[in-house]
Amino acid sequence: MRMRKKKNLQPRMESCRDCWVREPEAMRGRWRELYPQAERLEVELGCGKGRFTAGTAQAQPNTLLIAVEKVPDAMVVAMERVTEQRLSNVFFIDADAALLPELFAPGEVDRIYINFCDPWPKSNQKKRRLTHGNFLKKYRQVLKAGGQIHFKTDNDKLFDWSVEEIPQFGFTLSEVTRDLHGEGPVGVMTDYEAKFYGEGKNINRCVATMVDWTEPETAEEAAAAEG
Repeated sequence: MRMRKKKNLQPRMESCRDCWVREPEAMRGRWRELYPQAERLEVELGCGKGRFTAGTAQAQPNTLLIAVEKVPDAMVVAMERVTEQRLSNVFFIDADAALLPELFAPGEVDRIYINFCDPWPKSNQKKRRLTHGNFLKKYRQVLKAGGQIHFKTDNDKLFDWSVEEIPQFGFTLSEVTRDLHGEGPVGVMTDYEAKFYGEGKNINRCVATMVDWTEPETAEEAAAAEG
């Protein structure tokens, strides 16, 4: 769904400058300086309008939450939400998930949230899915040992594909469910999630925990080693 352009976008973003990090590369390895009392650092990929962002930050005051969003018209709504609630443990950055290793130091992140990402349904688009191996290898570069990915989606095909893909890159799966709210609301919802729940649509969720893993050699690498 295309986000409607917001009026006075830049002034609205400027009014939320206290929670907006404009040069995130400069914070690599130093994020906890923004909230020194943080016991954990968590990253949300694609925060949208920020219902999950604000709810999670409020529920976890000892956690520093960095919300990543590429669409300014959505991010400004999330920033306003956080500012209105006077939450001091969440900050926003405009960045791409592929850049995470440039924004966070090795082992700096405790948890990554991937909520209702674009399913990229065509087979030739799979490398763009946030649960594709290319992205999983980037997450491994910033997660601490035993760090986790919490993944939610309403797209059944994406979920089925993801639970096959994720374990191939050094993660063990737990809390796998295809009907998260089947017996009533569970946890903090995103805006989309609340809408889907109200419509009676099932929500898929799993937790992926990072374990030791050595990337297998490609055929070309194996041939070069032998040669």
